[in-house]
Amino acid sequence: MSLPHAILTALLEKPSSGLELTRRFDKSIGFFWSATHQQIYRELGKLEAGGYIRALPSEQPARGQKKNYEVLPAGRAELARWTATAQDPRPMRDPLAVRLRAAAVVGTAGIEEDLRRHLDLHERQLARYREIEERDFPPGQDGPQDRLRHLVLRAGIDLETFWTRWLRQALAEFPEVPGQDPA
Repeated sequence: MSLPHAILTALLEKPSSGLELTRRFDKSIGFFWSATHQQIYRELGKLEAGGYIRALPSEQPARGQKKNYEVLPAGRAELARWTATAQDPRPMRDPLAVRLRAAAVVGTAGIEEDLRRHLDLHERQLARYREIEERDFPPGQDGPQDRLRHLVLRAGIDLETFWTRWLRQALAEFPEVPGQDPA
């Protein structure tokens, strides 16, 4: 995935200013593709220069006023091209898994507390996703676009469910593993 495509998606859903886009990004696409506000603004400039988006005309002078952006036909075509392009799944790359593997060799001192912290973070994210699901996908809201958006959210819910289950399993192993001094 690329940030420009995430921005095009968000702007097609709703034309927005850069500030509005970063706020929306933090509450939706940002759960699956993170970016700083600076990166988003930089990409907006590149997309505009590339002819994929444009700033909507403003009734007031542009100096100091926020720009509202919309996607141009070239941007929609690029997003459609990218959406239809096959991509291989990314392999899991998580330092926590490597740290657990290392703990099997050097001992578990200090890692159990971090596993509990990770569990808490994943439980909170899972609760946040479930709140979004309840708020944004009530029974009967099942149009084709809604179903696809809900499918993406369900992926997040399933992933957080996996992590919470896996972390609980990992923590259950700790009474059986000796905590060695790394020295």
